[in-house]
Amino acid sequence: MSLSSLADAFRQNPELAFFLALALGFLLGRIRLGKFTLGPVLGTLLAGVIIGQIGVAVPSAVKTIFFDLFLFATGYKVGPQFFRGLKKDALPQLALTAVICVASLFTAVGLARLLGYDVGTAAGLLAGAFSESTVIGTASEAIQRLALPAAEKARLVNNIPVAYAVTYLVGTTSVLWFLSSLAPRLLRIDLREASRRLEKSMSGLGAESDAAEAHKAWDIRAFHVENPAWAGRTVAKIEQAIPGAGIFVERVWRAGKAIEATPQTVVEAGDAIVILGRRVALIQGLGGVGPEVGDHEMLDFPITVLDAVVTRKEAAGLTLERLAALHGRGVVLRRLVRSGQELPFVPGTVVNRGDQLQIAGREGDVERAGQALGYLDRPSPATDVLFLGLGIVLGGLVGLLSVTVGGVAITLTTSGGALIMGLVFGWLRSTRPTFGRIPEAALWVFDNVGLAGFIGAVGLSAGPSFVAGVRQTGLGLLGAGLVAAILPQAVGLLFGRLVLKMDPVILLGACTGAGTSTAALKAVQDAAGSKAPVLGYTVPYAVGNILLTAWGPVIVALMR
Repeated sequence: MSLSSLADAFRQNPELAFFLALALGFLLGRIRLGKFTLGPVLGTLLAGVIIGQIGVAVPSAVKTIFFDLFLFATGYKVGPQFFRGLKKDALPQLALTAVICVASLFTAVGLARLLGYDVGTAAGLLAGAFSESTVIGTASEAIQRLALPAAEKARLVNNIPVAYAVTYLVGTTSVLWFLSSLAPRLLRIDLREASRRLEKSMSGLGAESDAAEAHKAWDIRAFHVENPAWAGRTVAKIEQAIPGAGIFVERVWRAGKAIEATPQTVVEAGDAIVILGRRVALIQGLGGVGPEVGDHEMLDFPITVLDAVVTRKEAAGLTLERLAALHGRGVVLRRLVRSGQELPFVPGTVVNRGDQLQIAGREGDVERAGQALGYLDRPSPATDVLFLGLGIVLGGLVGLLSVTVGGVAITLTTSGGALIMGLVFGWLRSTRPTFGRIPEAALWVFDNVGLAGFIGAVGLSAGPSFVAGVRQTGLGLLGAGLVAAILPQAVGLLFGRLVLKMDPVILLGACTGAGTSTAALKAVQDAAGSKAPVLGYTVPYAVGNILLTAWGPVIVALMR
């Protein structure tokens, strides 16, 4: 097949060009520039632009469908934390997010007016500088509603991905550098030392961070009971022998036979006890029981590991220490995940509704603890498509409503409505887990393939005019992207430290969340040598996603 006939095949069958853009985009997304990767979104945009040079017409419905799936999935994931952000104790992080997002909007508008950019370039500048691809979709939909000739609307819409591609790299890399390297100097802190101090204050251990981590490591060990001081004790007394250690006697071996332990079981001299507990306690606190036993048969008993999602009012808002005292016998906590991010945890960590606690123990104990927290998220490939479809439809209908401000009709658009309903449905799922399941694998597809599919279609449509657009904007747009990326973060940094008096480690994590930059969070965590910055990330990330997405139609209204 010749190149011309292949190009004709793509033009006559745009779905082939679309999936080729997806495949090449994810391949390009793996390219590394130092520690920075292009990522599938920018990769798919570039792939779409390259393929689009042959003139491929992609139906607009394709873009909308993929974009709606992405936005609903985004809302579904962050819904519990978004509503959590409206509570009083999260107000500082909410205020910081609002300041950064508003600053990003007015910085982009101000630079666009100063440099004479049109509304499409202004929207692309905001989207690229803040790495918020959703602005491309919401701004495009808003431009399509303007009373302009079709050719002019197409030109403005095509300018959005041009500006996005030009400013994305400079925006992402500059924010990574600013928050991980320059911001700690501006705050006059040693980020690693500040993170260690925060971990110490959280743990109350007075030890270095590695010790704070060590108390979370769990193990299963067996000991022969030879010390007379331990013989004659009940299992409950043995478990209470080291206050706060969190050790559980799972089995008692007597005369070569296993006895399932209950709190009332009396341990006799010569027995072997199998204990599940913190490694530090097992090493330091139980050395006086007797010699350790390495018998494989004793230690080989089934352990169930499941994610318990916190949905019960009685559990949300309690510390891990309190939950352990109420419901934790026989189970250990392995991970705490909030809004897709693993959090460092200590006994005083407060759990929120929607948190995922990965717990391990015997099946009965895991079942009991999971029911007390909310529900156990058992692995299943099934997706509640009724829930998904109904959510997008209701959201789209809500998005069609509009309000007139200064003679300009502002609407959420159907895609913005899908995001809002995703928030509501995600929150409903966290409170009523009997319906609305979307497993992690399906969310990954909706999130990554949904956004990349939308961006790929945008690139295919903008392909013919892309090169001309880059030439027209020139190097000035790179400088504008640098300012638009860093200035809002600098404003947020000063506001958070001087006005809100936030802890600097949490402040840096909150800045990455408000900018919806997971890459920046990883860079700050690497610079800190700690996961502690994520403690400020989740609420700003949830709220920032909503505000920045909403800026699409707002920036169109302001630039008219």
